[in-house]
Amino acid sequence: MAIAEPRARRAGDGDAVDIEAVADAAGMERFIRAPFALQGGDPNWVPPLIKERRDHLNPRKNPWFDHAEAGYWLASRGGRVAGRISAQVDRARQARHGDATGHFGFLEAEDDAAVFHTLFCAAEAWLRERGMRRALGPFSLSINDESGLLVDGFDSPPSLMMGHAPPYYGRRVEGEGYAKAMDLIAYTRETRQPLPAGPTALAERVRQSPEVILRPLDPARYGDDLDTILDIFNDAWSENWGFVPFTAAEIGHLATSLKPLIRADLVCIAEVGGEAAAMAVALPNLNEAIADLGGRLLPLGWVRLLWRLKVRGLRTARVPLMGVRRRYHGTALGAALAFAVIDAGRCRLAAAGFDQVELSWVLEDNQAMRRMVEAIGGRAYKTYRVYEKALA
Repeated sequence: MAIAEPRARRAGDGDAVDIEAVADAAGMERFIRAPFALQGGDPNWVPPLIKERRDHLNPRKNPWFDHAEAGYWLASRGGRVAGRISAQVDRARQARHGDATGHFGFLEAEDDAAVFHTLFCAAEAWLRERGMRRALGPFSLSINDESGLLVDGFDSPPSLMMGHAPPYYGRRVEGEGYAKAMDLIAYTRETRQPLPAGPTALAERVRQSPEVILRPLDPARYGDDLDTILDIFNDAWSENWGFVPFTAAEIGHLATSLKPLIRADLVCIAEVGGEAAAMAVALPNLNEAIADLGGRLLPLGWVRLLWRLKVRGLRTARVPLMGVRRRYHGTALGAALAFAVIDAGRCRLAAAGFDQVELSWVLEDNQAMRRMVEAIGGRAYKTYRVYEKALA
């Protein structure tokens, strides 16, 4: 379906920007493949696995769609792809926050104000039609997926489930009237560097306590342990900006999706008096393994991927999940539990041959967590910005 307005023009360019709503499987395939044309020349861009993107955007396979809906658009000029965008309304978010806020995401576009304007006009109109009074993003699809727009740290590839964008994206988004709502900080740290003395002492206190057990994930109880991990996450993060909890269906879907990547030894669960109280999950950085596959696992991509993950090994990892139950927040035990699960993960990563780990992301206003990560030597090296705009 073509939308006649707006038809923007770039100075000196005879071709108007056309916008098309994705309405069928063929359109969705073009939507998924659009970044290959738009970012393919950037050496730090990592081509996503096309099959994984298809599944992520398939309402029959992704339980996020049980409580949400999305629209998708492609921009073109002179027959070539020029950009894409999505818009989302999440009923679970509305139930929790009640602020008539919709999301945009999957933003890709050439460096052209007309293209950005045409894309955002389509997405914002769709959100307004559904009663949204504010647009927030990018989220692809939700805050529990790929979040924020890269605004600092363009000189290295993104880690697993993190995004990449050219420097001009932020300027173009701001040109459409968007302003910063929140920054998300990604930290990096060498795995073989021990924690400083203070955090080490706190972690050791936990390790020596008869009330505390630090254990890896139990493969025989994989589903139960992942339920525990995400229950801690939902509790620990519940008061954070923008938080939307995982549903039971999403937890089950995540358990299945992550199983090929999860290593029992890279998961640490801390139990206090027999109750799970804290956790940290490190995942091998899949982006390191798929960077040269061109988005394809066939005919031989899956062989190379298996070799890198299971045989040759990877050198980088990411900690996407870490948390301490709320009742321990602001206590000495809570800080000690956090340091203990982080240090256990660091030691196991180093033993497994990983050199570097990304701890991400951390809200810029989460000063307690930022101080903790910086206290163990974490270095902020990428910033992802969430933008907002009032919809008149």
